[in-house]
Order: sequence, then structure tokens, then C-alpha cells
Amino acid sequence: MRDAPPPPPRPGEDATAPARAPRILVVDDEPNIVDLVRMALRFHGFDVVTAATGREALTRAAADRPDLLILDVMLPDADGFEVCRRLRADGAEVGVVYLTARDAHRDKITGFTYGGDDYITKPFAVEELIARVRAVLRRTRRPEPEPSSAPGLLSYADVELDPDAHLVRRAGRPVELSPTEFSLLRYFLHNPNRVLSRAQILDAVWDSDFDGEPTVVDQYVSYLRRKLGQHGPPLIHTQRGFGYALRAPGPETGGPERSR
Repeated sequence: MRDAPPPPPRPGEDATAPARAPRILVVDDEPNIVDLVRMALRFHGFDVVTAATGREALTRAAADRPDLLILDVMLPDADGFEVCRRLRADGAEVGVVYLTARDAHRDKITGFTYGGDDYITKPFAVEELIARVRAVLRRTRRPEPEPSSAPGLLSYADVELDPDAHLVRRAGRPVELSPTEFSLLRYFLHNPNRVLSRAQILDAVWDSDFDGEPTVVDQYVSYLRRKLGQHGPPLIHTQRGFGYALRAPGPETGGPERSR
């Protein structure tokens, strides 16, 4: 029996009311997996809704506005990669954690390429799943604005990032980024012209309790470079043996020098 969708927020609801629990959409066609994951998430205070097919997942994601999906790859009507791709194409900023029996390296690369934030293979430990979910939520959920200050627009060279609207532009053109790509770019923009090690990036973007492969940094830097590179010369450069740096395009990169 499917979970009944929670009632939508009421207009004029008391703004001082406690923040709602993060809402997780569990997408899997194996009832025993759904029951296990739902029970564990609810025990840890999450609001849980479920879906058994790709089509139902897209419908529930639009209706329930979850903060994160736990997404099986092998679904009856579509694979989870396609579900994630369609969510990103529609502009959804929801976190996506794949939970699947497909453990080939090429499947993991495909999952990240389509906009996933983490990849867990079955069989899995419930404690690890909860820790990964919390880590992804920390970097993908929009923080509540602080009353004393506004974060403001971040910019460097011809790139602009709006933390409030979650929008990125380069040379005035919109750049569609996944939540993790967005967090990675924001970290670079906070540290321009500084060489950042893989460990520093992991700690800042994936959090210190991330237990995945460190090479995920290289993969996401590659994705971010490719997307930014569609509208101009390279901005993220490799410092071999040290890490990565955000540097303005100059003569050596084939672009004009710009000063801010």
C-alpha cells in the first residue's frame, strides 16, 4: 500500500513554526527493500514517500517536492539513470542517491554523469545509507536565509552564481548544474586563484564523513569544466600533484584577460 501524500503547505502558514523534516522519496520495485529503507528513514526522523516505477517517481517528485531521492537503477518501466536525467532536464535540484545492485564502474560513471550525487550498491548497510543521505542533504538543501545578512551574488571572470535562486550564468548564458556541481562551483568561487587539494574539496563539498571514492572529485571537476566550457575558455585548471584552481582566462588559456 502506497504512502498517502502529505498535505501541501498552507498559504500564510506560521513562519515561526519548526522546519519540516527532510522529505525522502524512495524509488524501488522490491517491497522488502522499500519497507526496510522506509522504516530506517522514519526512525531517524525523515518524512518518507515511495514509488515503484520510473513514471511514478517523476509524478511523485513533482507533487511531493522531496529533498532527496533514493533511486534504484533497475525499474520496471525505465532505468534510474533516465529518471535522474529527466529530473535534471526539468531543473529539479533534488539530491539523488542511487541504491542499486549494478556495481560496474561504468554504471557509477553513468550515474554521476546524469546528475546523481552518490552511488550505493546492494547489499548495503542501513547505517551507511543514512550517513550518505545526511551528507548529500547537507550540500544540496537550501539553507534558511540568515536574518542579519544575505549571501549575495558570487562572481569571477564571466561566471555568476546566485546562491538564493540557485542559478549560474557564464557570459550571460544560463548553465544547468546538478546540486553537487553547484556546490563545487560555489567552493571554487569562494577560493579564486587558490590551489585546492582533492582532500580540501572533498571536505568542503562532500563533507568530512563522505566514505566514497576520492576520485569522485576528479569526475565532478571534469563535468563542471565541460559545462562551463560550453560558453568560454577554461576556468578550472589542474595543478599537477597539488589539485585544482579557478583562474581567469588569459593569453595562455586562449581568452582575454578580465579584471573585476
